[in-house]
Amino acid sequence: MNDENINKMYELAKEQYAELGVYTDMAIANMNRVKISLHCWQTDDVGGFEKPDATLSGGGIQATGNYPGKATTIEQMRADLEKVMQLLPGKQRLNLHASYGEFSGKDVDRDAVGTEHFQGWIDWAKVQGLGLDFNGTYFSHPRANSGFTLSSKDESTRQFWVEHMRRCREIGAEMGKQLGTPCIHNTWVPDGSKDVPIDRNGYRAQLVKSLDEGFTKEFSKEFLKDAVESKLFGIGAESMTVGSHDFYLGYAIKNNKLICLDNGHFHPTEQVGDKISSCLHFIDEALLHVTRPVRWDSDHVVTLNEEVQLIASEIVRNNFFDRVNTGLDFFDASINRVGAYVIGTRAAQKAFLIALLEPTSMLLNLEEEGKYFERLAMLEELKTKPFGAVWDYYCLMNDVPAGEEYIAEVQQYEKEVLSKR
Repeated sequence: MNDENINKMYELAKEQYAELGVYTDMAIANMNRVKISLHCWQTDDVGGFEKPDATLSGGGIQATGNYPGKATTIEQMRADLEKVMQLLPGKQRLNLHASYGEFSGKDVDRDAVGTEHFQGWIDWAKVQGLGLDFNGTYFSHPRANSGFTLSSKDESTRQFWVEHMRRCREIGAEMGKQLGTPCIHNTWVPDGSKDVPIDRNGYRAQLVKSLDEGFTKEFSKEFLKDAVESKLFGIGAESMTVGSHDFYLGYAIKNNKLICLDNGHFHPTEQVGDKISSCLHFIDEALLHVTRPVRWDSDHVVTLNEEVQLIASEIVRNNFFDRVNTGLDFFDASINRVGAYVIGTRAAQKAFLIALLEPTSMLLNLEEEGKYFERLAMLEELKTKPFGAVWDYYCLMNDVPAGEEYIAEVQQYEKEVLSKR
């Protein structure tokens, strides 16, 4: 579609939305408030760069598929990320795992990582105009094979992971300081039991102890914000996950931490969109990991579905932009990885734009007046409004491919770059 047609269709859409009291120009301007943190692990199937030909072990982490073109060096990863961002409107952030440092072929264990291993990422982020977020890596390591890390009853193992947590927070704070935007440091551990445990309470007491020790040092929120993330279950942790939602929500409230809500980490019928306003009555901020579970936490590429739409709508309806930090978490090795990134990020962005095009005041008035038929009818009619024309115009204004045009760009990148790896 050429620029002239995009402009024509936008003007028609603008008129339709204006009839509902929605101003499309304002909605597009408000998209500047949406910054989605891209998860680095989509580029290389959660492998990382600690060792050559890194493979995964333990912790319920698994990327399926073997599509050609996987990033095998940090240089390749950065090139892929730059290509992704060329195909996305708006501004993004980057979310790094501790296993993605530049270790220069040296054997640097998790309890020895430091800012020097991520200075290259910080320098790259400065050039790209990105903020960085950070995660400790508590899986794919011999000391995680028992199924317990921060909750381990083996004191040597527990202290090893506490030191990893301390160092990751130091790295995250330095990222925030150098880049001038707070780093969201997230702690998730895969700890749990394959079969029915007797001492659930004991493991959880260990996890509390470890978190308290790891969080001992205070950092300015200007540089670092700490989040804790729950999970329902994982491979090898089917019967009990130590860090359940109840556990971490209580910990976050008591200790003024962000709660990370991953919409793949709950029962299939639970909706994270419904949890946002509940949690924010008791904590200052939340972190989201947006994914697409298929029957369980399988981390499929995000698509524009009702669950993602509810998440975006709750943030927009309540003006939670400054209190909810949105990141992605999926990894698909069965399709073009760069294409998967673009599909997933654009889907999340589309959900926010749809939410910004909602006549919320009108719908709220209908609700307050008990006009539930009218409310439902309007919600249904909004589904067929010309959102796509506004999205294409938003892409045009950001000088990125509109509509399906990005598909050809990804195909060309595969031909010129990915296929030669």
